[in-house]
Amino acid sequence: MTLNEKLTTIQTKFKSKKSRFNSFGKYYFRSAEDILEAIKPFEKELGVYVTIGEQLLTTDPFPIMETTATICDGEHTINATAIVGVDLNQKGMQTPQQFGTASSYGKKYALGNLFLIDDTQDSDATNTHGVDATTFNKAKDYVKAGGTVDAIKKKYKLTSSQEQELKTLNG
Repeated sequence: MTLNEKLTTIQTKFKSKKSRFNSFGKYYFRSAEDILEAIKPFEKELGVYVTIGEQLLTTDPFPIMETTATICDGEHTINATAIVGVDLNQKGMQTPQQFGTASSYGKKYALGNLFLIDDTQDSDATNTHGVDATTFNKAKDYVKAGGTVDAIKKKYKLTSSQEQELKTLNG
């Protein structure tokens, strides 16, 4: 089987869950680590390996990084890239965190480009687990007024981050 055929096999069979939750935006997402974990069985089965490299392209007017995801069978390679800027004005982050965020984003999208991962919405991406933003704000008001988190949990399924946030309000 050629490397192109092996890559096509991965691209057509690949599945990676969106296991990370953004509590600010209230959505699930897939990380580079999720993608790499899902690729491992294919690496062994098809005799390939995947690497990721990063390179700083420029620093003026702001840092721009190129991330390259590569699949190799020992003889041939196929690459895909992603270009990301580093937001040095990101509030609440120190410079290493700003570069780390850009690095994670670049890895995720370079891997997505290599394996043709689309972002079609799945049930996890649209599932609010019974608590949308309006309901959650009402729950916060309820807890601030003396209500209990347990009472909310009887009516709604909360994520662990939502539960923690509510518990800090009556603490």
